[in-house]
Parts: sequence; C-alpha cells; structure tokens
Amino acid sequence: MASPGSGFWPFGAEEGSAAAESPGTARAWCQVAQKFTGGIGNKLCALLYGDAEKPADPGARAAPGTAEPRPSCPACTCDKKPCGCRRADVNYAFLHSTDLLPACDGEAATLSFLQDVVDILLQYVVKSFDRSTKVIDFHYPNELLQEYNWELAEQPQTLEEILLNCRTTLKYAIKTGHPRYFNQLSTGLDMVGLAADWLTSAANTNMFTYEIAPVFVLLEYVTLRKMREMVGWPGGCGDGIFSPGGAISNMYAMLIARFKMFPEVKEKGMAAIPRLVAFTSEHSHFSVKKGAAALGIGTDSVILIRCDERGKMIPSDLERRILEAKQKGFVPFLVSATAGTTVYGAFDPLIAIADICKKYKIWMHVDGAWGGGLLMSRKHKWKLNGVERANSVTWNPHKMMGVPLQCSALLVREEGLMQSCNQMHASYLFQQDKHYDLSYDTGDKALQCGRHVDVFKLWLMWRAKGTTGFEAQIDKCLELAEYLYNKIKNREGYEMVFDGKVAPVIKARMMEYGTTMVSYQPLGDKVNFFRMVISNPAATHQDIDFLIDEIERLGQDL
Repeated sequence: MASPGSGFWPFGAEEGSAAAESPGTARAWCQVAQKFTGGIGNKLCALLYGDAEKPADPGARAAPGTAEPRPSCPACTCDKKPCGCRRADVNYAFLHSTDLLPACDGEAATLSFLQDVVDILLQYVVKSFDRSTKVIDFHYPNELLQEYNWELAEQPQTLEEILLNCRTTLKYAIKTGHPRYFNQLSTGLDMVGLAADWLTSAANTNMFTYEIAPVFVLLEYVTLRKMREMVGWPGGCGDGIFSPGGAISNMYAMLIARFKMFPEVKEKGMAAIPRLVAFTSEHSHFSVKKGAAALGIGTDSVILIRCDERGKMIPSDLERRILEAKQKGFVPFLVSATAGTTVYGAFDPLIAIADICKKYKIWMHVDGAWGGGLLMSRKHKWKLNGVERANSVTWNPHKMMGVPLQCSALLVREEGLMQSCNQMHASYLFQQDKHYDLSYDTGDKALQCGRHVDVFKLWLMWRAKGTTGFEAQIDKCLELAEYLYNKIKNREGYEMVFDGKVAPVIKARMMEYGTTMVSYQPLGDKVNFFRMVISNPAATHQDIDFLIDEIERLGQDL
C-alpha cells in the first residue's frame, strides 16, 4: 500500500510489483502489450523502461521578465481530414482544454491528446488480463483523500495534469475484467463491447427520436425484437426499451401492470383506485419494494412469498397469499417471479406461477436480470421454462452476457401498452407531421427524456459472437460453477455456508492483498457466507483453483 504523499508509476509496473523489480519480467510484459496493442506497445515499453522523454515539470515557470513559452501545434498541410500523419511531440504543461478542438488550429493537439488517453486505456486493458497484477490496489477512503487533491478548482488544469488524473483514477480502479474478479454479477471486459462503448460516447446522442439517433434507434428495434423472440413470443411481437439498470426495468413493469389494470391512475393518481398489492419471493431483488415505494404503492403492499430450501418461490404459498389479500379487499395486480436470484441464483417455477397468474388475472413479470442470459444457451434455457407466458421480462445483458455496463432491457408482450402508459405528447420533440414513420420516435414511451445509447454494445457484441458465441460463453461460466462446487463440496475446511465471522475477515484480507475479490452476505437465518459469481469470460479452472487456495491461505488462522 502506498504511503501518504508517495508517487505512483504512471505508465510502468506498479510500485513493488514483480515487473517493477525485474527487467526480464517487465520486458515479458512488454511483449504481451505489443501483442495486444501493436505499435502502441513500443511506446508503452519505452515508457516502462524510462527511455521515453520525461514530462515537463508542471510547476516550472519561465524566468522573471520573460514570456512563458507556448508550444506551437501547427495544423498539418496534408489534405486528409483528420490527418493521419505522425503526430508531433506536444508539451501538455502549457496546454488546456481550450487548445483542443473546436479551437482554431486545435486538430494536432487534439489528436495527440486523445492518442495519449488511448495509450493509458490500452495499458489498463492489457494489465486487466494479467494474472500477475492485482485486482485492486486497496486504500481506505481517508488515505486516498489525503494522498491526492480531488477538489474542483476555479482555474483550469493543464492537459498534463488531466492525463495524470486519468492515470491516477485507473491506478485505483477495480479491475473488473481481471480473471480473478468474482465480486459482482457484472464482471469481465469484452473488447468489442469496449469499442462499442467508445463509439457510443463519440456519437454522443440521445435515444428519444429517430431524427437524432437514426441508426441507434433502428438497432434498438432490431435487438429488442430478437430478445423477445428468444423469450418465446411469436415473431418477437411486443414492445420494450433499454433502461438504466434492472431496478428501473422492474419499476417499468410495475408501472405498466398498474396502468393495464387501472388506466385512470395516470391522470387521477392512486387515490382514484383501490389498494393494490404485489407479490414476490422473499429472495427477490430489493428493487421490487423500491419500485412500489417510488410509484406510491408502498412497501407494505409488497407481499413476500416463502421459498423452499433452494431459494425458489413456493407456488402454493403464493396462491394462499393472493386469496388472503383478496379477502381483505386488496387488489392483486402483479406477481414478480425471479429467474436467477441475487444470492442463491435460484429460478422460480415459472410454469406454476403462470398458471396462478392466469387463474386470478394478475400481471406476471419475470425478473431475469441475472438469469435471462440463459435463454442464449440450448443446454440451460430450460431453467426459464414458462417465461414465454409472462407479460413482461427484465433482462440485463450486462450481467451473464458480459456486455459493458449498463445494458438492461424491459420486454413487454403487449405492443403499444408502454406508449399509452407513459406518453405525454411533448410537441417540441414528437411532432406529428414529421416526414418519417413516427413509430421510431421511441422517447415518449420512456420515463426519461434524455436516454443513453445502451443498445450498441450489445448489438455489436452479438454481431461479433453470434448467438452461438454467447451460448459458448455462458455454458463455460456454468461449467466453472459446477467445477467449483465439486472441488469444495467434500474439501476439508469448507462448508457450503461459512461461519458468520469468517467471511468478512477473509474478504477484508482479500482486498488488502488485492489478489482476488468475491462477495459475501447473510440471507435469512444464514449468517455471512461467500457468494460466488462466475460471469467473467476470462476466468478459467486455474482461477477457480487459485480462489479456493487463496481463501484457505487468508483464513488459515481463523
């Protein structure tokens, strides 16, 4: 751990790492970098060994009475725009963001600056897959606050300082693409997805109308239709939208289900309708209650259904609680089943739940934020048998499918219902006399006005992998989960649930050493235990073996 006030290694190996101590190791690392980055790897290696020109001292100033030198960034005289000529060395110590495009003659400085940012990113990407590097360089919050100045100032920083900010930020970032990062449901770093994310940011547009996002709007239409088709709705019929995460997708489902039963609630509010109640399992995601709170339904109106020992909702208890609610005068309007619970990874019995929802005319929602990806796998999609009978489905490709955050879809079986529920006819955006098909102006069916382009990452990865590529990726993750289970089920010193005081201590030591990361939590009457999540395409049997051995090493004295 770095001491307060110490520097860091901007481009080279981490301080104290094997690469920093051994030139041979560093040169081996450089060969890997060159393999991934081509010519840029040469520059990274020069920086590693200190052969590159050192940056100017940002605190240096010209002698009294002389003008500060300002490097010239002459525009290239070639006819290519943007120019592809070799970029000149630029001294960022005297440049600011105002020297970049759209500044006059700002092209050369802009290209040089962005190339240097890309260099930083590429080095981070390569190191993310290097098992000899740490998953995390952990510092306590007060240490990071004291070691660096993070405050916002009145005066602008130089571009040299901005690049330093980029390096510092990534130095302390968690390498979520590291093969030994198992901490969350969303892990991994897909190269095509990363490229798509960069492109999306460069395009910098909004998803509310076809006129300002023509390709992205069409790609959302195509992708959502394909996802609905994989759910099992004939011809991919229905509707949908990409939202800012599974919690919002689940709230959309509650909103639409309420509108379907009581459309007058849109204008008149909750006071105009009876007391509504929703049902979900006791192991479901907390977003169901959050959605009820946000929509004015109230958390007390979310009735939790008992689960069996495997974490699956018990259908008989669901039906019993529905009848109890009706006897009290409440109106059941939604059942939220879960396909892949957050802790156990359990799949509720969707066919039995669908039968109950049909019997009592209740909207059936399936929260497949975690488990929806199994629909890509012919071997494992049986776990979602019955999902085709749902009225709505949440599916987060940024989890099991490894799409960069964020990428969450709500799929709705009935076409037009989402539009009727949410549209407000804002005439300054959704003019009715446009010269193209207005059905592609999707913004009025969303709760948001400004909506980020989340679809391109998924679409481009799907094009790159094909459905069979996603299938192989998901099958591998489940095979690794089975491998882990078989390794530890009869291993001395392990139980499927750890003692409550052990897991937090081992997790803290993991973060201190930075070698791997895995989450822990309690659930119900069970004390803290490790929750092992495998969704990282880079993980192998070797990484599972390492994790088991590391847990034993870190907990040997407990």
